[in-house]
Amino acid sequence: MTDTIDNEHFFVRKNGLLYATPLMLVLILVELSDVIFAVDSIPAIFAVTTDPFIVLTSNLFAILGLRAMYFLLAGVAERFSMLKYGLAVILVFIGIKMLIVDFYHIPIAVSLGVVFGILVMTFIINAWVNYRHDKQRGE
Repeated sequence: MTDTIDNEHFFVRKNGLLYATPLMLVLILVELSDVIFAVDSIPAIFAVTTDPFIVLTSNLFAILGLRAMYFLLAGVAERFSMLKYGLAVILVFIGIKMLIVDFYHIPIAVSLGVVFGILVMTFIINAWVNYRHDKQRGE
């Protein structure tokens, strides 16, 4: 492995030998994290269904969509500063739902309503915060 990044190349040839660049290591780590998150979600999918076809295809689509979703959220994150808080609340709700599943089953429609409501409230609060911020700046 080389010590420096050579433009956008994953490999470089020096003295007739092929060396990986640090960019190749980054690519391996990013792809490994994709696989880890995909494997991590398998138990959650089995909580919904036991059909192996659905488990496999949902993981494949998750891996394919994760990268596209990252770039979408990265671009939106600057415009919607409250989005990270809304997503944190959604994750807390999902965690609580998973903890109480043995005692109480929350219907899917209720879960979707809660998630949708949190997202809507997040965007409303974000619009209000941006409006106040623009008003204070005199725009």
